[in-house]
Amino acid sequence: MKVRVPPIKCQGIKSKLIPLIQRTVDWSFDGTWIEPFMGSGVVGFNIMPRNALFADSNPHLINFYEAIANGKLDGLKVRSFLEREGAILSQRGQDYYYEVRARFNRYHHPLDFLFLNRSCFNGVIRFNSKGGFNVPFGHKPQRFSKAYITKIVNQVDFVHTISRTFNWSFVCQDFRETLSGISEGDFVYCDPPYVGRHVDYFDSWNEENERQLFTILSQCPCRFILSTWHSNQHRENAFLGTLWSRFNILTKEHFYHVGAKEANRKPVLEALVTNFTPKHLP
Repeated sequence: MKVRVPPIKCQGIKSKLIPLIQRTVDWSFDGTWIEPFMGSGVVGFNIMPRNALFADSNPHLINFYEAIANGKLDGLKVRSFLEREGAILSQRGQDYYYEVRARFNRYHHPLDFLFLNRSCFNGVIRFNSKGGFNVPFGHKPQRFSKAYITKIVNQVDFVHTISRTFNWSFVCQDFRETLSGISEGDFVYCDPPYVGRHVDYFDSWNEENERQLFTILSQCPCRFILSTWHSNQHRENAFLGTLWSRFNILTKEHFYHVGAKEANRKPVLEALVTNFTPKHLP
């Protein structure tokens, strides 16, 4: 099955884990699919539940997907914008990238967010302490080729169609609020920032957040899957052997393309933590 890639790139996107997650999900689809840490949205977009709540603490992610869902953004508008802005970028290079970055930090337009996400360094989403997007230029002035724009437009159109076909909501709120109204028939997919590793998120994530998430999920009335990291060649995630050890833990090697030099890009053993025993795994 083809994996649907979303229009927003995120560090640590779970595209390569979609087949494993799809096989792991054991759910009737009668309730609501709940994501407290939406990020790119790639998991829910591929699961395609009838009812879904996509939440995130990053208002720019939510504003972008809300604009697609309510029709303010569609493929035609995205194509027109990226063709125009891409042409200017090809002529002026990094100077124009930083001009758009300053414009976004002032006005927060979803199309500028998309432009920056697709032309910044490695598709990283990072903000400074004042909430300003501060990722440097990706050094590709010719980034927005005709084929690349068409690819993004198709991704936007898919989200637009599916979010209007089903009952999907996009909400900017804290994970504790998102997880406060769970029902037995729901399904929760959690992909929080990885504690002890690089944080590519609007808000920071620490050990106290991890413990709070554990407490909430331990009392969860429905089934859940938690994505986290197991280990790399240097160290292991200590929380898997302590907090999360009471649950089922599945692992799969996953390679993150992050780092300025290829030598700095290390394979990570990914883990899925579940409060149920998956039925559809080999």
